[in-house]
Amino acid sequence: MAHQSNPQFIVHHALRIKGFASIDTLVEISTLQANAVQSHLEQLQTQELALFREARSLWQLTPAGKQAHLEALRQDVGSDIVSLMADEYQPFLTLNESFKELCGEWQLRDGVPNDHADVAYDSAVVAKLTALHAKTEPIVVVFGGILNRMAQYSPRLATACTKVEQGEHKMFTGVMCNSFHDIWMELHEDLILSLGNDRQAEGSF
Repeated sequence: MAHQSNPQFIVHHALRIKGFASIDTLVEISTLQANAVQSHLEQLQTQELALFREARSLWQLTPAGKQAHLEALRQDVGSDIVSLMADEYQPFLTLNESFKELCGEWQLRDGVPNDHADVAYDSAVVAKLTALHAKTEPIVVVFGGILNRMAQYSPRLATACTKVEQGEHKMFTGVMCNSFHDIWMELHEDLILSLGNDRQAEGSF
């Protein structure tokens, strides 16, 4: 059975993953109700672990919040969980390299920004995304079967991939719109944090 994380930690962890986030974004990642997310954020704020940027309506962790997250993460992820997840992580990293190359193909064509005027070219790149998603899906499902808080990535990636296939260009590499790239980056950051890896040492960006 998948490990069930504490809801307070889930919100804390989601904010650590995003850096800056709105309530809606945290609801999407945590799968908690908006009022529950708000309550957990206010508790973090009371503890001086998070603060609210009114000008942008975004939440972020304080330095103390980031430090507290490390201890909370250690309590959430035991060595047995890390061991189970590590078995699937290397295949994910291989797919991550392919995904980075694919994003480059989508954003650039012959060294210049892709204007998406060539339907055949875009269709070929989207077909590659569909194939990559099919390879990634079983791995992401395994992660969700180990840590319940990671179960949300599978349906979210599937939804984003479908939207790209239906012609929503921004859902491929768009920023702050729940694009495939947005969700993939959240997943990768979640894995790095949960496994205790160093992104620079790992050389994966």
